[in-house]
Amino acid sequence: MKMKRVLPYGVAAALALPLAGLSQGTAIAATDYQAEDAVVSQGTVATNHTGYTGTGFVDYTNVKGSSVEFTVSAVSAGTASVALRYANGTATDRPMDLSVDGTVIASAVSFPATADWNTWATKALDVPLTAGTHKIRATATTANGGPNLDRITIGAATDTQAPTRPGQPGCSDIGENGLTLSWGASTDNVGVTAYDIYEHGNKISEAPGSSSSRTLTGLTPDTTYNLTVIARDGAGNTSAASPVVDCTTKPSSDTTPPTRPGTLSASDVTANSARLAWGASTDNKAVVAYDVRSDTTVYKTVTSGTSTTLTGLACNSPYALDVVARDAAGNTSAPGNTVTFTTRACTTDGGVPSSVATLSTGWTIPWGTHWMPDGQSALVTERDDFRVWKVTKDGMRTPVGTVPDAVTTNGEGGLLGVAVDPGWESNHYVYFMHTADEGNRVVRMTYDGTALSDYKVLLQGIKKNRYHNGGRLAFGPDGYLYVSTGEAQTPDLAQDKNSLNGKILRMTTDGKPAPGNPFGNYVYSLGHRNPQGLAFDRNGRLWEAEFGNSAKDELNLIKPGANYGWPICEGSCGTSGMTNPKATWNVAEASPSGIAIVRNVVYMASLRGERLWRIPINGDNESVGTPTAYYVGTYGRLRTVTKVPGADQLWLSTTNCDNNGNQPDGSDKLFRINIS
Repeated sequence: MKMKRVLPYGVAAALALPLAGLSQGTAIAATDYQAEDAVVSQGTVATNHTGYTGTGFVDYTNVKGSSVEFTVSAVSAGTASVALRYANGTATDRPMDLSVDGTVIASAVSFPATADWNTWATKALDVPLTAGTHKIRATATTANGGPNLDRITIGAATDTQAPTRPGQPGCSDIGENGLTLSWGASTDNVGVTAYDIYEHGNKISEAPGSSSSRTLTGLTPDTTYNLTVIARDGAGNTSAASPVVDCTTKPSSDTTPPTRPGTLSASDVTANSARLAWGASTDNKAVVAYDVRSDTTVYKTVTSGTSTTLTGLACNSPYALDVVARDAAGNTSAPGNTVTFTTRACTTDGGVPSSVATLSTGWTIPWGTHWMPDGQSALVTERDDFRVWKVTKDGMRTPVGTVPDAVTTNGEGGLLGVAVDPGWESNHYVYFMHTADEGNRVVRMTYDGTALSDYKVLLQGIKKNRYHNGGRLAFGPDGYLYVSTGEAQTPDLAQDKNSLNGKILRMTTDGKPAPGNPFGNYVYSLGHRNPQGLAFDRNGRLWEAEFGNSAKDELNLIKPGANYGWPICEGSCGTSGMTNPKATWNVAEASPSGIAIVRNVVYMASLRGERLWRIPINGDNESVGTPTAYYVGTYGRLRTVTKVPGADQLWLSTTNCDNNGNQPDGSDKLFRINIS
């Protein structure tokens, strides 16, 4: 029987292994140099205005010739972008000469007025640098002196033109464990440096820009792979994803399954774990893994040994588990005996899920949910047909309109998050994030309780791609709108402070950067791959759930200006300057989307993992307790979880109609869960 079109976690990991030595094609990382750390001539380090980065800024003395000189490093020769972050609270331009190693390379560069001394702007120039250390000086050319200077940022040259979309891929030389993928070449104004190959949003390989084919190995027999190609240039610009091709590997010539595992037993049962052991299987070639299952739902895969401690179990719950053995060809043994046990009573604070009721049926990829201020109804978006519904507490739903200009990406784009203005009763504003022709947008509409109107774009220029579009919206206790954006299958963007992608953004309700943002723009945090869930706890702290690639999914505690690592890190790492997640999961167990917090417990909906994770926050500390899973495999792909106002309840929605669920339209449901 042909296998489902979902790349198994083991396959993703196997494909990643041969790539360890390949370049990721990352553009030169931008490096900040703070003005207060530079050599200042006729100026002072000051802190009497807001919005600066680092520990201060340089206030130029109002004389001609006042200057700030930075010592910078260039890894290789080439053209670099030098961006100066400045403020000018007067009506007078304050031009400066920019020199490199004593030679003026740009004279009388204009630094015009900003709104005030607390408003920062950026002036960028392309500068030729050789490899090594350089002195870059910004010198005032008039008696007015220079503007206030916060920092300079040295990065790749400002090539902003993306390669063209690769042509239709095709497959040849298809075998049991590999195939050759070919595609139409892209073009670029400078040159294509690499092609990235994706399977359902996960990068599995890459090829040099001079090539238009790649041999993929480590595949599973008789499995359909959904493949796309993205072109990349040296500046990190990426093309739109190519058209999709589905390629199915040949059935294995090895058709002999392993023998049935020996007797399975359970011991050391606690409220959230149990120790399992079983007898070994044999195979004509080799057993490569054992799957611990409930019916056909895999709780854990064991690749070494014949015992394991199963963690993350729900307390006070019955389990019936068996074990099957697998070989490299994908042959699966008959299941061993079934072992049954009940975990011990719940002793944890914060409550646990106690009952589930089907609230509403007939949905097709419901994506975002946000409650109205009266707590009597919520707005729910459907991703691929761009519809918005009013849903009452008893599950009755009424269409209120569609969002204009929304388009799909045949992947993860479309109509995504929704948020209701805290002042809705006076202004009737609601907010959406959606994919449009040019990229992803944050927009505002008017909702009078019955219908939507008055579409207005607040923020655009958020790059889109087939996958990794982010999309979650949430209002913080500070009254500002928080927006999650994916890196649009362009990992470099996540580390670029001047990019809107791979970030948590923080903005005002009229579309401007929120005051006090750490970099003086929309960016609140960076280093995100595809952030999804956003929720604030009782202390006003922001928690976020994020898709990993093939190793680890994350739950993060978000802080302003913090860097969460992608693509340098996936999960926890020891790299200086990176913020580690508070909890991680193997991607087969999670692939998280929405999160909600009830009684100081984070609930995380999981797509590929097909389960609801319960993660208790340890009091008011910045740590979490042991995650436990509920409804494993029961309802399929879980997309969005939302707290019901005024009650210890959750609404939980599925998206089994999406690309990975493969269920017919109208198959998705909305559930109500009691917490007790």
